[in-house]
Amino acid sequence: MNNKNNEQAITHIETFGVEQIPDTERNAKPIDLFRLIFGGANTFATAVLGSFPVLFGLSFQAGVWAILLGVLVGSIILAPMGLFGPLNGTNNAVSSGAHFGVHGRIVGSFLSLLTAIAFFSLSVWSSGDALVGGAKRLFGLPETDLSLGLAYGLFAILVLTVCIYGFRFMLWVNKIAVWAASLLFLLGTFAFAGPFDASFAGSVNLGAEGFWAAFIGATLLAMSNPVSFGAFLGDWSRYIPRSTPKSRIMLAVVAAQIATLIPFFFGLVTATIVAANAPDYIAANNYVGGLLAVSPAWFFLPVCLIAVIGGMSTGTTALYGTGLDMSSVFPRVLSRVKATLLIGVLSIAFIFIGRFAFNLVQSVSTFAVLIITCTSPWMVIMILGLIIRRGFYCPDDLQVFTRGETGGRYWFTHGWNWRGMGAWIPSAMLGLCFVNLPGQFVGPLGDLAGGIDISLPVTLGLASLLYLVLLNMFPESADVYATQGPRWVRSRKASKQLTSKSSPEAA
Repeated sequence: MNNKNNEQAITHIETFGVEQIPDTERNAKPIDLFRLIFGGANTFATAVLGSFPVLFGLSFQAGVWAILLGVLVGSIILAPMGLFGPLNGTNNAVSSGAHFGVHGRIVGSFLSLLTAIAFFSLSVWSSGDALVGGAKRLFGLPETDLSLGLAYGLFAILVLTVCIYGFRFMLWVNKIAVWAASLLFLLGTFAFAGPFDASFAGSVNLGAEGFWAAFIGATLLAMSNPVSFGAFLGDWSRYIPRSTPKSRIMLAVVAAQIATLIPFFFGLVTATIVAANAPDYIAANNYVGGLLAVSPAWFFLPVCLIAVIGGMSTGTTALYGTGLDMSSVFPRVLSRVKATLLIGVLSIAFIFIGRFAFNLVQSVSTFAVLIITCTSPWMVIMILGLIIRRGFYCPDDLQVFTRGETGGRYWFTHGWNWRGMGAWIPSAMLGLCFVNLPGQFVGPLGDLAGGIDISLPVTLGLASLLYLVLLNMFPESADVYATQGPRWVRSRKASKQLTSKSSPEAA
C-alpha cells in the first residue's frame, strides 16, 4: 500500500462502510488484491478440497486434471468480479443493484452472509482440529472438547479482532500469511517426498463405472473454491483506483487462484499417502486425522503453524465483507464495526453449537456447496450486465438504498429489476435440484445424469440464457447506459438525516 498514513491506518479502526471510497483513499494495487485472495485460500480448508479426488476414488493423475480444470474454469468465471470494486468504489453486493435493483441487491448481501458464516465456520473447525491434533502429537495435549473449544475460540477472537480493525490490518496479516503458509506447504515436499507414489491408481479407473461422476464431482468441488470469492472481491478491490487497467485486476484474480494449486496439490498428494498407509482415515472421510497419522514428527510443528496462519487469513476474508455488507442493509442501525461484531458473535455461537451440540461439520460442508450453487448464477448475471453496459455505472445512484432514498437509474420497479431477479430465481432453484452429493444431499433431479453432479453447469447456463432473453424481450431504460439519468429523490426520513456526504447532484 502506498498510503502515507499506512502505518497509522494498520492500527486504527477503519471508518469506511459501503459508501463510495474517495479517490484520495484508493491506494491499493492489484498485488494487494492478489495477496488477499491467495491468503484467504492458502489454508487447510483448500487442502481438504484437494483431498476429495482421492476420497472419490480417483487416481493421482485424474485428481491433478480434475483440480486443474476446476481451478482454471472457476478463476476465469471469477476474474470479472474484481472489476466492480474499482468501478464503483463499493462492495459487490451494492454494485449488484445496477442489475438487480437497489432493493434487489439484498440478494447479494444474503448470499455473502451465508457464505461467510459457512466458510468462517469450516475454517475455524479445520484449523482448530489440525492445531489440537498437532499439539497432541507434539506435546501430548489431550484432544478433548475443552482443548478443541479453546482452539476454536482463539481463532474466532483473533479473526474478529482483525476484521474490526479493517482493510489495512487485514491486508497486513495476509501479506505475512501468503509467504508463511506457502513456505510451510512447500516444506511438506520434503516431509512426504519419500512415501509419495505418483502412480497411485485409486479405486475408480478411467472406463470404469462411476469414473466420470467422480471426476466431474471433484472438478466442481475444485471450481467451487474460486467461485466462493465472487461475492467478496469488491470488499477489497474497492480500494484500487478506477484508472487501474482492467486486465491487471483480472490477472491478479486469476493468478491468485492459480497460486492456490499449492494447497490443492498438497492435499491431493498427502491424501494418496493417507490412502496407501492409513486407509481407515480415508474411509471415514477424515483427511486431517490421516495427515497427522502419516506425517513425520518434525512436520507436526509446521502443521500447527499452517493451522494458525491459515485459519486467520481465511476467517478474515470471509467475515470482513459480511460485516461491511450488513452495515449497508441496516445503515442507520449498524456501523461497519457494530455489524462486524454482531455477525462475528453470531458466527462464534454457531461454531460452538454446531460443533458440540449438533455435530454440523459435515452438514455445513454440504451447505457451503448449496450456497455456491445459488451464488454462481448471481455472478453470471452481474458479469453479463457488466459486458452489456460496457462497464458504465453511476456509483452515486447505487447508494440510494443505503441513504434511504428512492429513484435514480437503478430504481427500476420499486427498487427491483425483475430481469435480473427473473433470471436468478429459477436458475438457482433448478441448480439446487441437480445437486448430487452422495450421502449428504441429492436434489430431486440429482440422479438424472447418471449420478453426475451437473448443478453448476445447469445453473450457469440457464442464468445466462434467461438473462439475455429477458433483456432482449424487455429492454432496460436507456438511462442505465447514459451519462445523464433520472434524478433520485429523498424520502422524508432521508431528508432529515442526509448529511453533507450526499452527492451535489441531489441539491
